[in-house]
Amino acid sequence: MSNVELARRISLSPPAVHARIKRLEELGYVRQYVAILDREKVGYDMLCLINVTLQMHQMDNINLFREAVQAMPEVLECYFVTGEFDYLLKVVVRNRKELETFLMEKLTPIPGIARISTSIVLTEIKYTTALALE
Repeated sequence: MSNVELARRISLSPPAVHARIKRLEELGYVRQYVAILDREKVGYDMLCLINVTLQMHQMDNINLFREAVQAMPEVLECYFVTGEFDYLLKVVVRNRKELETFLMEKLTPIPGIARISTSIVLTEIKYTTALALE
């Protein structure tokens, strides 16, 4: 939405809204602006959630895994989690063959991985990037 529209909705002047938005950006509340693509329309038919457990929890292994994952364009998100697994990855690929290639040629060869468990998303029930601020 434009600054003018936002200003109208919250009853402030456009320059005041612009100044507040700039301040939020400077303070790090607004990290970036993005276009959200429809993954299926651009050819990424498979959304997968992959759980990973490391063999040993030494900083060298952890850093190696994290650096490798950050370099993989298929990985949209990666979380260090509690529970049965150490990491949860959100991965997109075009098809089963690309999933197999990702698992066998990119993920599995990372030293220190003990276990990988892959789930294929059948239906996205809710997807949003909006935060409830009220």
